Amino acid sequence: MKFGIFYELQLPRPWETGDELKLYQNALSQMELADRLGYDHAWVVEHHFLEEYSHSPSPESFLAAASQRTKNIRLGHGILQLTTNHPARVAERVAVLDLLSNGRCEFGMGESASITELTPFGRDMETKKEVFEEAVQAIFPMFKDAGSEHHGKYFDIPLRNVVPKPVQKPHPPLWMACSQLPTIERAGRHGFGALGFQFVSADAAHAWVHAYYNAMTKRLHKLADYEINPNMALVSFFMCAKTDEEARARADGATFFQFALRFYGASQNRQRPAPYTVNMWDEYNKWKRDNPEAQEAALRGGLIGSPETIRKKLKRFQSSHIDQVILLNQAGKNSHEHICESLELFGREVMPEFQNDPAQAAWKQGVMSGEIKLEEIDTEAFTDRYGKLAINVVPAKAAAG
Repeated sequence: MKFGIFYELQLPRPWETGDELKLYQNALSQMELADRLGYDHAWVVEHHFLEEYSHSPSPESFLAAASQRTKNIRLGHGILQLTTNHPARVAERVAVLDLLSNGRCEFGMGESASITELTPFGRDMETKKEVFEEAVQAIFPMFKDAGSEHHGKYFDIPLRNVVPKPVQKPHPPLWMACSQLPTIERAGRHGFGALGFQFVSADAAHAWVHAYYNAMTKRLHKLADYEINPNMALVSFFMCAKTDEEARARADGATFFQFALRFYGASQNRQRPAPYTVNMWDEYNKWKRDNPEAQEAALRGGLIGSPETIRKKLKRFQSSHIDQVILLNQAGKNSHEHICESLELFGREVMPEFQNDPAQAAWKQGVMSGEIKLEEIDTEAFTDRYGKLAINVVPAKAAAG
């Protein structure tokens, strides 16, 4: 099992001068620490206009900075939005990051899931899947040592040689964002690694791992000429401390993250409020005061707890054959000091036990070769993207604007 860290670069209100500077510099320091501790991946999202929830519009810049402050950790676009970026610019950014990092780039792709993000770029919810698939078709010829052209419905690109080319051949490993659980099966069908940006139980993970690998081995349908990447990663809320009580006290950001996701997700097309009309941090604290039991229950989920508690939870994920667990530590107002202490404690006392897992490698080889036949599990019972932290949120009227 591999372990990644994940950044939305959240910044709840109130905003003070220097807060974004501190946010970015602290995140880079956390990546340096994770690299020294032997974590495998660092993932950074691309989002636009999402106040408080994500101040991360330029992951290529952030990851380029991280490439110069780290040595071994894989640097992942989790993800680049193929709907709001031109295919040539995507290919260029991926290649440059791969060069700067000496071949450590991971190429995650996604569509965006909100009209707040799509509309300013001339895209919409109805056609975003088509745009994504055409962008995939346009991008991969650009990594080859020749010119390429593309003439389609959404992109018309004349013959050009996109330079530079990535270090990794034929391209960095490919991933697809799976913000809706059924997309996990779609990622498998297209041969992409699945970046599961949702929060599921071990039982649900077992079902979706089966759906993913069955889609890849039985129903593979590549969108272009690329190397498949059979890997399934799931994000989990994370805070490791000496005791369960201390970890929960330090992990308030996990429920802020979940509150914001649910708050916005309840609106049509995930429409975000108009700028400066909602103070999400205030809304969250109102909800928390009114729902103390839900807050307590939420903090008992995820990988939040002592090393021993997290070890027990990880063993259940290990039995589900998850390839990578991506740890979400930077959320809400979780402090830089607590995030670093959490990474250190987990990296020292828990992670080494799970990183070297020859049984998982043998299982995957058996599945991909056809020697192991996986049961076709009905995933209908496992479609709640909010998982164990499914808190009930009623959006304020202002969120509908």
